[in-house]
Parts: sequence; C-alpha cells; structure tokens
Amino acid sequence: MPDANSDMRVVIAGAGGRMGRTLIQAVAATKGLALAGAVEAAGSAVLGRDAGELAGLGPNGIKVVSDAAPLLREADGLIEFTIPAATLAFAELTAAAGKVHIIGTTGHSAAEEAVITQAAKRAIIVKSGNMSLGVNLLAALTKRVAKTLNDDYDIEILEMHHNKKIDAPSGTALMLGRAAAAGRGIDLGDRSVRGRDGMTGARRPGDIGFASLRGGTVVGEHAVIFAGPAERVELTHRAEDRMIFARGALHAALWARGKKPGLYAMADVLGLSDI
Repeated sequence: MPDANSDMRVVIAGAGGRMGRTLIQAVAATKGLALAGAVEAAGSAVLGRDAGELAGLGPNGIKVVSDAAPLLREADGLIEFTIPAATLAFAELTAAAGKVHIIGTTGHSAAEEAVITQAAKRAIIVKSGNMSLGVNLLAALTKRVAKTLNDDYDIEILEMHHNKKIDAPSGTALMLGRAAAAGRGIDLGDRSVRGRDGMTGARRPGDIGFASLRGGTVVGEHAVIFAGPAERVELTHRAEDRMIFARGALHAALWARGKKPGLYAMADVLGLSDI
C-alpha cells in the first residue's frame, strides 16, 4: 500500500504534446503530487529533453524517455492523453505493475475498450472522455434531464474543437450521448445519428443526434440540446484552457491512490454515479 503521507509519484505519458506539457505544469503546482517521469513515443524529437524545460518551468532534472516500464517501478501511477494504441501498451504496463492509470485518451474501438477492461482487473484505471470537473457535472445533468423529459424533446449534441483534433464525435460528445441514452433507457449504439447529408427524411423520435465542428484553436465546446414543442433546453460547457483537463486528471489520480483494481469513471471520482 502507498504511504498516504508521501507525495504521489506520477509518470506523464505523451509529455511532448500540448496536454502532456500542461500536465507537467499542473503536477508541479499541485500539493501531494510529484513528477516521477516523462514518456514520449520512440523517435519523438523531444526524447532526451528536460521535462521541466519542455513544459516551460525550467530544468527539473527529469529527461523524456521512451520506456515507461522502469519509471513505473518507482512510481504510483501514470497519466496519459495519447492515442488509442499507446493506451493499450500503457494499460499492459500498469496492469503488470498494479498501478494507477488515468486515461484521458479518446477514440478507442470496442475491442480496445475490452482490453482496457481486462487490464482493470489488475490496475486501478480511471477513464473518461473528458477529465473536466464541469463536463462531468454536465453529463450527470444530461442524464437527469433526459430522464425527466420524454421523446417529445429531441436530443442533439453539438461539439466544436481545434483543427488538429483527429477523432469525431469527440470523446466528450459520446460521453454526453451515453448519459442521455442512460437517462432515456435506450442503447446509444442503436439510436445514434452522426452527421446528416442529403434527403435524410424526417427525424426519428428518440434518436440522439451528433454534430461535429472543427476549426482554429478551440479547446472544446459542447452543448446538449433538448428541443421540444415550442421550447428548447440547452446545457452548455466551454473549455477555455487545457489546464482544466489536467487538474481533473490529477484529481482522479489522487482519488485512485489506494483504491482496489477496477475500471472507474470521473462520475465515481466526483460522487456523481447515482445522479
């Protein structure tokens, strides 16, 4: 068991990316956490760089490396906002070591989700399409509103992100869609409509629609729209700085320390599971 009185030592994967650098900054500013290592993919231009300098903090003596396994032996956990294939590799390592694994990566296939679920039998995994505390509250509210309003209120989910984002709909939009589907007691996979073009016909009652916009440097905007007869209810969240995702991930890491192996969500971290 980790010493609850000592700092939690975390490895940051994807250290050269925008979220990785933000996470390194956030760890340095968060009481109870310490940076145990920084990891990037083999061949990355930042390998060998000082992680502190990379994050704009000044030297901290921790070099960016490509092998996370040795770092995890001396760490309490790993945090990653990377790509789906990398998540699976990290999940194998955290499972073998019995460590905390915070997954902010999105875009996993059903087969990849199954691998993560299997890894959670040995690792303490917190996985979320969005680590923001506000977005996870939005998801809980979405579930409640969807349960309260019947099929007379059509549900549409609109999201916008920067022009470098590679997956759509966003992981957050899908998380909100799952929350709405849970509120309605339906299967999102059967009732999801993603993008409309041409002669689509009338909207089918009970479907949950998604629209994705990409452009500029938008950090993330999401809206869940309940459009009913003569009125509309909208739940909206706008992210203005990636630091909100970093803070949420660190909050999840500290919560997960000492927990039993399993697959958890931010709703568990925030006590929103029963809403």
